[in-house]
Amino acid sequence: MPTSSPATAASSLPAIAQQTRDSARNLATQPTAVRDQALESIAQALEAASADILAANQADCEAATAAGLSAALFARLKLDETKLKGAIAGIRDVARLPDPIGAVQLHRELDQGLVLTRLACPLGVVGVIFEARPDAVMQIASLAIKSGNGVILKGGQEAVRSCEALVAAIHRGLAQTDIAPTVVQLLTTREETLALLKLDQYVDLIIPRGSNSFVRFVQDNTRIPVLGHAEGICHLYVDKAADVQKAIAIAVDAKTQYPAACNAIETLLVHQAIASEFLLEAVVALQLRNVELRGDDRTLDILNITTATEADWSTEYSDLILAIKIVNTLDEAIAHINTYGSRHTEAIATENAETAATFMAQVDAAGVFHNCSTRFADGFRYGFGAEVGISTQKMPPRGPVGLDGLVTYKYQLVGNGQIVATYAGTNAKPFTHRDL
Repeated sequence: MPTSSPATAASSLPAIAQQTRDSARNLATQPTAVRDQALESIAQALEAASADILAANQADCEAATAAGLSAALFARLKLDETKLKGAIAGIRDVARLPDPIGAVQLHRELDQGLVLTRLACPLGVVGVIFEARPDAVMQIASLAIKSGNGVILKGGQEAVRSCEALVAAIHRGLAQTDIAPTVVQLLTTREETLALLKLDQYVDLIIPRGSNSFVRFVQDNTRIPVLGHAEGICHLYVDKAADVQKAIAIAVDAKTQYPAACNAIETLLVHQAIASEFLLEAVVALQLRNVELRGDDRTLDILNITTATEADWSTEYSDLILAIKIVNTLDEAIAHINTYGSRHTEAIATENAETAATFMAQVDAAGVFHNCSTRFADGFRYGFGAEVGISTQKMPPRGPVGLDGLVTYKYQLVGNGQIVATYAGTNAKPFTHRDL
């Protein structure tokens, strides 16, 4: 069973966090094969518990429906058999990834017999707070174990049964290995969220996954470094040199394949030279998929749709709603994106390579795509196995965060009695600074 339960008092969190930290230190010293076997054991335990997990999720979904949970959150909450199998496959994908721990990033001789090495090492303990998204439990736990980190998970109340069932299975899997189940902890009450944010002595990184207001709340209430994105306002710009059919397919996928995702487009920008041709065809494809369209004045001259307001350009709908704006130039499209975008993922549809290069160089976002859907912005699709979240901050890690985002590094210097005085003063001995 999970170490933490709904009855866990916030006052006991320091002890839980210390326990997680101790377990993580032991985990970090385990060989790659031991951590990979632990992931396989977790995958098998999740498969064995699939019926219980899906039943728990069904209970969460029924309670969410009764409570009037929004369509976007409900889509993230729902964990069907296909999604569960995909998440379990993702755990095995993570196990097959190269081990990030101990990777040598720098190997340099400072002088004969004085050698500096920079090695990748785990962060320590990661706290992850998320709304709905029970599949995040599996993604994050697998990445944490592979990278040698402990993890404290705090799911939303709407997903509490699902999270408990998932962590119970993860603990059963770890119990069959040399890794302590306490390396993965679950918190379940709202009181514990604020308490977790105050554990800067024990927790090295907080990753929030949820709405714009939720992420900003976390950022404003902790001294622990926060990795996350506040919102996903993504755009597709259809250039005058776009292939119309290709651009329509991209727009439909980027909006409708999973509209609740943070990498779904919220605004469609169309060059005025292609606007009539493109929009008259695109509107049919989008409305067939029940997309509500809102347009600026020039778009309304072509389509009979709802008028877009200024607020639409800065809204993350997370739903089947799409704002449309006609622009005169590539520069105007780039300026709009850099003004209203959230630095998440932006895309251009064009057959002009020079235009695409300009767009990709000048748009400020973690992901900038040419002739493909923004929905590809995902750790699994990037080959990371899974992701702990997507970061829109400028400092790395940026974009989908996989194993590389959960390791830091340390400098190790090995000598034979050398002292700094030898390398200082008028007769200072020079350094060799030779990369090995």
